[in-house]
Amino acid sequence: MGEVPVGAAVIVGGEIVSRAHNETVAHNDLTQHAELIAIQRALSTLDTDRLEEATLVVTLEPCAQCAGAIVLARVGRVIFGAYDPKAGMVGSVEDLLRHPKLNHRPEVRGGVRADECGELLSKFFANRRE
Repeated sequence: MGEVPVGAAVIVGGEIVSRAHNETVAHNDLTQHAELIAIQRALSTLDTDRLEEATLVVTLEPCAQCAGAIVLARVGRVIFGAYDPKAGMVGSVEDLLRHPKLNHRPEVRGGVRADECGELLSKFFANRRE
């Protein structure tokens, strides 16, 4: 589909309540990141404005936009695969999710299956350059 292969899921109580993938190309909208869509769907499905008991799982370290949405939605935990040294805001460039001045700081675990996630992204961009 030409989308950067980033996927996200929101899990509550051991069940996936939403899942998404990047849709920036499909909608010609750079805000349509997997994390943002998964969060929006979870909030709607659960009919709530907080995800304090939720875990967001994503293949790539969230960017500033997505980190902001994670904080605003009060997501309880974030697990991500590959670090993003160019735009990652959960430790690579900055760390918005654990910033001491913000009113919500989720539990974070990064680098989970990082090699697999990174390889998927590397192959995508290598194919795109060919």
